[in-house]
Amino acid sequence: MDLRNVNGADVRRHARGGKLTTPTPGLALGFVQANLVVVPRDDAFDFLLFCQRNPKPCPLLDVTEPGNPEPKLVAPGADVRTDVPRYCVYKNGELVAEPADLRAHWRDDLVAFLLGCSFTFENALLAAGLPVRHIEAGCNVPMFRTDIPCRPAGRFQGPMVVSMRPMTMPQAIRAVEICRRFPRAHGVPVHIGEPETIGIRNVAAPDYGDAVEFRSGEVPVFWACGVTPQAVAVASRTPLVMTHKPGHMFVTDLRDADLEGD
Repeated sequence: MDLRNVNGADVRRHARGGKLTTPTPGLALGFVQANLVVVPRDDAFDFLLFCQRNPKPCPLLDVTEPGNPEPKLVAPGADVRTDVPRYCVYKNGELVAEPADLRAHWRDDLVAFLLGCSFTFENALLAAGLPVRHIEAGCNVPMFRTDIPCRPAGRFQGPMVVSMRPMTMPQAIRAVEICRRFPRAHGVPVHIGEPETIGIRNVAAPDYGDAVEFRSGEVPVFWACGVTPQAVAVASRTPLVMTHKPGHMFVTDLRDADLEGD
């Protein structure tokens, strides 16, 4: 089944049934994809505060009730434990598992956060004729840890992660204009060109995702990324944080247009 021209529920159903285990860029075009972060209730307020203090990498879309895996605002009837293609489980700052679902790890005190994702504005970039190289190549978006510090909240502290798309400077300027419409999907880029100035030594060696081709006249364009909480989990050595595997998103029932504006 071609999952590009389906709805969010179709993608979730394939993930839940184990038929989808790959990254989700380009799937369910027009439907909002979201980053997933799950923490114990005792850490939920601190993480909520972390999102409020760091809205570029962590634009909040939904928060579940403790122990309830249903994200009622963005996908009623869905289950964050099963509806993502692949997950990550971090304990005390270490990645200990990448399960196909979270049912064996779920507890009655867990709270799930759904955060906006750059895959939303990618549809707008494509509609404007701008390049999105990882979709062209059929691979995952390249993501990098930076030396840009997030504003800490409680136990949560660490570096911002960014995603990268190669563009020419005129294309990057047009991308800024387009992405300004989507503040809840990371908004405008945080940096253009000169990756070393934000602590990235080699754009051909991403920390997450896949490397992509640069073409003549292109520079790297960097957006804040919802994988930031995973780098923060490592830096903070948080007892338990569970997330999506980078690029393997939760696809909601929201339409991209629902995230336009403030």
